[in-house]
Amino acid sequence: MALGRWFKRLLGGSPEPAEGRPVPYGDYTITPTPMRQGGQFLTAGVIRKQTPEGVKEHRFIRADTHASEEAARDFAVHKAKQIIDQLGDRIFEER
Repeated sequence: MALGRWFKRLLGGSPEPAEGRPVPYGDYTITPTPMRQGGQFLTAGVIRKQTPEGVKEHRFIRADTHASEEAARDFAVHKAKQIIDQLGDRIFEER
């Protein structure tokens, strides 16, 4: 089983997060992808950037929960902006 699916099952999340509307932020695009966990939603999203090598992507999931999907989407955009401001392109480095 793929690690991502295992993690989602562990958290009780839905198999596929619903992608929100992409939000441009500088050279990046932020797409919130809140994940259902029981009756709440986890903060999650995707940060993408077009580069000469192609599109680079960084996925993130945080433990923050929200009562509504809309609140989770809004907070995911806020959190992604913080990640970009703090780390910039280092988010795309392999760990």
